[in-house]
Amino acid sequence: MAMFVHLTSAANAPRIRRSGIRAASRGQDGARGVYCFSVLPSYTLTHQWLRELARTGSRGGLVAVHVRLDDNQQVRVGRYAREQTAVRAAEAVRRIAALEDPRGWEVFVPRAVRPREVHRIRTAPQTVGWRYWPEAHGVRPCTCDGCRVRGEYGSRRLRERLPHPLDGPPPPTRVLLARIAAAGTPGDPAALRETLHWFGKRRRGPLAQLGHLAAHPDPGVREEFVWAVARWSTPGVAELLDGLAADPHPDVREAVATVRTLSQNG
Repeated sequence: MAMFVHLTSAANAPRIRRSGIRAASRGQDGARGVYCFSVLPSYTLTHQWLRELARTGSRGGLVAVHVRLDDNQQVRVGRYAREQTAVRAAEAVRRIAALEDPRGWEVFVPRAVRPREVHRIRTAPQTVGWRYWPEAHGVRPCTCDGCRVRGEYGSRRLRERLPHPLDGPPPPTRVLLARIAAAGTPGDPAALRETLHWFGKRRRGPLAQLGHLAAHPDPGVREEFVWAVARWSTPGVAELLDGLAADPHPDVREAVATVRTLSQNG
């Protein structure tokens, strides 16, 4: 029998004891199943996913569910975000044990885990494993809007210690308009895109002074203009976006379609 460990919220433990582990995750082929990892001699490697999974939040912390599967059970094994291989459970254990560095590897069972296959449920230290990606330790974390997780433990202190150059609050409108003017006519594309980024952090803006950028010869400026004004409540934004929806450049048209979809879903 092959032994694996599945990490889940402690709140799920009573249900797992009664009914097993639900096939709530999606595999690479779209099938529903359960993600787990082979039990190795190293406690740290066995529970390596714990800190990363804990970032998404869990009620009462995470617990380790040890699962025994038949050696011939078909599973998929591989490193996350890479192509996985369909093998038997025993072969998955062998492959992971033979790796020089198994960090980031995972096993996907393409079905639910039955109650009789649950060997035991144990508490686990909440500080084991890596976060973000296996090689992240020692790498300066990124605090930009796209990378940081709002409300994550310690995120405010991290932003204060490592402020990102594109973080807010944005400079005053008069300063941004002065930068637009200093960029010249038709204007340096790089300087205009950087300034439009800051305008995009506002809820309203001086559309009358910026509307000419919708016809800028550089498509990158026109695309950034779309993202900058899309969330403004300023009158006239919808009409400008209507015109840019027929822009000759596909990136500009795609930006308009995306911001409108986000607006409808938001």
